Amino acid sequence: MEQNLEQDNIGIIATLKQQIINFINNPDAILAILTKVAIALVIFWVGKRIAKIIVHFLVKGLKKSGAAPMLVNFLRNFVYFLLMAFVILTALGELGVKTTSLLGMLAAAGLAIGLALKDSLANIASGVMIVIFRPFRIGDFVEVAGHAGKVMEIKIFNTVLNSGDNKQIIIPNGQITSGSIVNYSANDTRRIDFVIGVSYDDDLKLARNTMLEIMQEHPLVLEDPAPSAAVNNLGASSVDINVRPWVKTEDYWTVHAELLERFKVRLEEVGCSIPYPQTDVHLYKNES
Repeated sequence: MEQNLEQDNIGIIATLKQQIINFINNPDAILAILTKVAIALVIFWVGKRIAKIIVHFLVKGLKKSGAAPMLVNFLRNFVYFLLMAFVILTALGELGVKTTSLLGMLAAAGLAIGLALKDSLANIASGVMIVIFRPFRIGDFVEVAGHAGKVMEIKIFNTVLNSGDNKQIIIPNGQITSGSIVNYSANDTRRIDFVIGVSYDDDLKLARNTMLEIMQEHPLVLEDPAPSAAVNNLGASSVDINVRPWVKTEDYWTVHAELLERFKVRLEEVGCSIPYPQTDVHLYKNES
């Protein structure tokens, strides 16, 4: 491959050298060369204008369709680069440069760069996929690549999260698309799952009804779907009740904290206890 590239380089240099010699030795070649240069410049100027017009309409269409700003910018730059590369190669071809040799050099250089930047290119591709398919948006609370937080930025190479304790987390896009994505903000409503244990000695029906009343009284708990409370397990020291209210997604943590507190206070008021693991130790005195 290196030999072929070297021969191509020699061929390009030889062509340019021959053009210069012809220009010096043959005055009639001046007009032909100037004509070629003029045509090449016209091709470049017109091609550049057409490329800008195409990109303008592309961006306009993408914005009208509601595409993300990052995707618009990426496609604008990418399409403009491809169009200008075609224009430049066409202009060089008009000057007599062997564009096939130049394309071979560019392909070899692109392959080398691609191998060196394999991970970075994978992150770019993943970033484009995230923007196109939109598994999450700015402001969503997500769990990706083992991290949870609010999405602050979606960039070409990485995505920036802000954790609940205000830490900035920067995750390469490749890690996000290669794993599962949990989007807690995707739906308008969420269900809160509590497991509340009550003593075997308590009135089970009273405990269930008390927790249902607490949920029905709370202004942020939704009526539809209705909250539920049902026995889930007979544990070692408690009867476990699954308590499940539905709330708006933005109210999740507020309701979670308030209901836990109200459950404990109200259950104690009606005479129900929430047992905790304990071990009874019996001591026997040997009188013999």
